[in-house]
Amino acid sequence: MPQSIKADASERMEKAIGALKRDLATLRAGRATPALLDRIQVEYYGALTPLNQLANINTPDSRTLFIQPWDKSSLSDIERAIMKSDLGLTPSNDGASIRIQVPMLTEERRTELVKMTKKFGEEAKVAIRNIRRDANDSIKKLEKSDISEDESKRHQDDIQKTTDKFVAEVDKVLASKEKEIMEV
Repeated sequence: MPQSIKADASERMEKAIGALKRDLATLRAGRATPALLDRIQVEYYGALTPLNQLANINTPDSRTLFIQPWDKSSLSDIERAIMKSDLGLTPSNDGASIRIQVPMLTEERRTELVKMTKKFGEEAKVAIRNIRRDANDSIKKLEKSDISEDESKRHQDDIQKTTDKFVAEVDKVLASKEKEIMEV
């Protein structure tokens, strides 16, 4: 039973790392990638819909995003959603598609992106710590009926080691993204 709790906690921590990597992919580091637009929600017929469900998103070169909506009537809604986003991108509409030129990052924007990176990292660490708390609570419940206090402590130490490993992984992912952002 404690093994399944530890395995579940480890799996959930792995998912938290995956979520962090997805979030960091939406931050631009000077080059165009369709992942930059993953967080954009477009109001489409009264419902918020992810942009990638309304259009094809391509990168014809390293500085350009090309958005081709499946429904031409959604073009202005897509353009409005991009303008409202915190990405700092300006779309240009040609009546059938949208082009976005990804500008070079300024030093000020780079430091702002590093702050956002750290915010995402802190959220991931909090999620990992919450998973640790849940696993420790489950172990403590078992201590009352199925396992000894010494076993409980040993399992909690194992959970802490797993937590430390995943927190270190978060720091490694953040350092990599910060280096990518600050690269000129």
